[in-house]
Amino acid sequence: MKIIVIDGQGGKIGRLVIEQIKKDLPELKVIAIGTNSIATSAMMKAGADAGATGENPIVVNSGDADVIIGPIGIIIANSLLGEITPRMSGAVSQSRGLKILLPLNKCSTVVVVARDCSLAESVKLAVAELQKIAR
Repeated sequence: MKIIVIDGQGGKIGRLVIEQIKKDLPELKVIAIGTNSIATSAMMKAGADAGATGENPIVVNSGDADVIIGPIGIIIANSLLGEITPRMSGAVSQSRGLKILLPLNKCSTVVVVARDCSLAESVKLAVAELQKIAR
C-alpha cells in the first residue's frame, strides 16, 4: 500500500500524522512530501520512510497513491499561503487513492462538522480511518 502524507509551511500537521501512524501502524511505509524542505524535514524526523519536496513529487506520487493524507488545503489551489499550486491540488484531487483530509478551517474554507476538534483529535481520527483500510 502506497501512503503519502503531504504538508507545507513548517510541516507540523504532517509531522503529527506520521508520528501517529508510526505509533499505531508501524508496519506501514509512509512517504512524506513537503511543499518546501522545512516541511519535508519535519516529516522525515517524525519517522517517514522516504521523502521528497516540491510540485513534481506531489504530482507523480499522487498518481498511484493508495492513500493521501494531509490538511484539506492540499486540494485547494493556492492554499497554504500559496504553496499549493493548481497543478498540485489537481493531482491530489484527481488521484484515485483515498484522500484523508484534516478539516482545518483555513484557506478561506470552512468545513462544517458535527463537532469542533483540536488538531490532535483530527490527527487521531485521520489515522483511525487509515487503520480501517490497512487492516
